Amino acid sequence: MKWTLDTSHSAAEFSVKHLMISTVRGRFKTFTGTGETGADGALKSVEMELDAASIDTNEAKRDAHLRSADFFDAEKFPKIFFRSSHIEQKGDSVTLNGSLTMHGVTKPVTLKGEFSTPVTDPWGNSRAALEVSTKINRKEWGLVWNMALEAGGLMVAEDVKISVEAEAVAVKEGAAAAA
Repeated sequence: MKWTLDTSHSAAEFSVKHLMISTVRGRFKTFTGTGETGADGALKSVEMELDAASIDTNEAKRDAHLRSADFFDAEKFPKIFFRSSHIEQKGDSVTLNGSLTMHGVTKPVTLKGEFSTPVTDPWGNSRAALEVSTKINRKEWGLVWNMALEAGGLMVAEDVKISVEAEAVAVKEGAAAAA
């Protein structure tokens, strides 16, 4: 069965330490995604595409800096992609192995979490949810801007936590599902 992301019930978020003492959280407001399950209901594939310019940390100046060549360089690299290559599932627990392409660099990543058993919504659509997370070192994708602090340490941590909470709707044969 093929699935399409219901973005009104989904989120692609990240968090990173700032000044070594606090955590800045952000999200991407514009994204799409698809997936596929087998006859047994197990997850077979996941793909997601995020619009780098849609980054939102609730601070306009920081968001503009993150879109700039110092970080995502959203004008040159407008999209961030995740494509699964191998999925392991045991009950609700799921491990997605795949590739993350960001800032023109593609590297393997592993996301772990849960995949829900599909349910039928009040309108007759089959829906499922996927909640996964991982931690990456942003420098491995060429996001290297930083500033040394006078007291030691760095302005922005290298490790970034990524989490995705996705609700998907089964694609009905011959038509797109209503979201």
